Amino acid sequence: MHRPACLLSTLAVATLLLTACGTERAGTGNSGAGASVPPPRTQVDDRGKDGVRITSLPLPSASPTPAGSHSVSADSLAADSGAVASFEVTNEGTEALTYSVVVSFMSGDGGAMANQAATVRDVGPGKTVRGSVRAGQLPPSAPRVTQAKVLEVTKVPAGEAPAEPGTTCPASGIRVSADSGDAAMGLRIVGLHLENCGTRDYTVEGYPLLELLDGDLKPVRGIQILHGSGEITTGAGPDDKPRPVTLKPGESAISRLVWRNTTESGTPVNVPYVRVRAEAGVNPVTVTPRLDLGTTGKLGVKPWARAGTA
Repeated sequence: MHRPACLLSTLAVATLLLTACGTERAGTGNSGAGASVPPPRTQVDDRGKDGVRITSLPLPSASPTPAGSHSVSADSLAADSGAVASFEVTNEGTEALTYSVVVSFMSGDGGAMANQAATVRDVGPGKTVRGSVRAGQLPPSAPRVTQAKVLEVTKVPAGEAPAEPGTTCPASGIRVSADSGDAAMGLRIVGLHLENCGTRDYTVEGYPLLELLDGDLKPVRGIQILHGSGEITTGAGPDDKPRPVTLKPGESAISRLVWRNTTESGTPVNVPYVRVRAEAGVNPVTVTPRLDLGTTGKLGVKPWARAGTA
């Protein structure tokens, strides 16, 4: 008589448990007024490059925010795509490095929507530093951003990274940087800029001192560095003789790197980095003009001249 009662009790408990579980699942699927709607998930499948990889790409909701859900900041509304890629930089080298990272934001079919750059300074050896970059404003008709990848990485010794405008002036009293350059019919011209950011006059004369470096920041041999550009082209202006240039605080001078990317017999030479000294005795700055020298074996450099007159 007791055994059937025990069996009945066991079945009753099981029925109650199943009923309770079913009720919990139904409750979970019901998003009430106070429930938050998570942002859409995006696929992050980025192997990274040179120690930099994308870690997440949260996107704003494509639909209006439901009542009671978390608010959306003004930065992610109509004028901005709202896509923000988080990344991490790991320095596996033996010295502190400053990284320039270009992230490509893409649509579902892999088409590039925007390329955005970020600078991560002073990453110590063995250290990992995290950062983020926004896709920014996109045309209204542009497809939605759903992917991101590391497109390009450059890294220079932290002590040789170009100082950003508006930051503390280096002890030398000058800032040296390179512009994005100009290319036409195989001719390349990149400007080197010297700004007097100090508090007293600065005089420079002659040619910048250059050291060509490969992707591992090792010297590149076998390239002639010419004073002037006449042996390369007549399209970069006359080869003026060097003369003293005195810059008052806030004034700038300019030099130019000139080359052709002609490729004939032999192995083309690419030089991603150039270590620049404004003159002998000053600390170097490493810039990234990406010299695609082809098989020419020549790079011309113009003397310093006052900006606006060269």
